[in-house]
Order: sequence, then C-alpha cells, then structure tokens
Amino acid sequence: MNKKTLVLGASLKPNRYSNYVIQRLVANNIETVAFGLRSGEVSGIQIDTKLINYDDIHTVTLYLNSKRQIDYYGYIVALRPKRVIFNPGTENLELYEILRKNNIEFEDACTLVLLSTNQY
Repeated sequence: MNKKTLVLGASLKPNRYSNYVIQRLVANNIETVAFGLRSGEVSGIQIDTKLINYDDIHTVTLYLNSKRQIDYYGYIVALRPKRVIFNPGTENLELYEILRKNNIEFEDACTLVLLSTNQY
C-alpha cells in the first residue's frame, strides 16, 4: 500500500528534519509531495509554495509549530488524509479537536523514527 505523504513545512536546508524526512520517504519508495515557503527540490521532490489539492493523500506529516499551523487547518481537512503526524514540537490541541470532528486519525510521533522502525 502506497502511503502518499505530504510534508507540510518542507525546507531546502539539509540540516532540517523536514528535509531529511523527504530523503527518507523517497528512499523508502513512498510517494511524496511537499509544501514549503521556498521553492526548490529535495531528492527529486519539488517543494511547492502554493497549496495544491493533491489527490489520495494518506499522511500529512507536520513540520510547522502550532501557531503556523492555523492557516492550514482548512487545507489539511480538505485533503481528507487518513492520518496526520505531529512531529516533536508540532503538537496542537486545537488541531487535534478539528481532526477528531472530521474523523481524521492523528498521532504524536516522529516520522523519521516510524520509518526507521518499519512502523510507518
């Protein structure tokens, strides 16, 4: 099963976790799309700077702090992902409740750990 993943808060900086997770998703043959503030490419994945209504998103993995997530609540819900992963530092009680009301699963986890332990 392909778990098409949106990396929300993607960075071109190689020392950022969002950059590294794109590399690991690609290495694990997981279809990956990315949104960030700066356009560019990481491991062959184009970072989009405009919100795109992607089809068949399984997972949204967040790399934005809770205050920066507010502008994306409606976007995330509209994508109808199967789950949202709140990586360390992105926990957000308000968004948890919105996801709950929309029957979207979520978890506080580290995408890199999930990938490295075959739990993704």
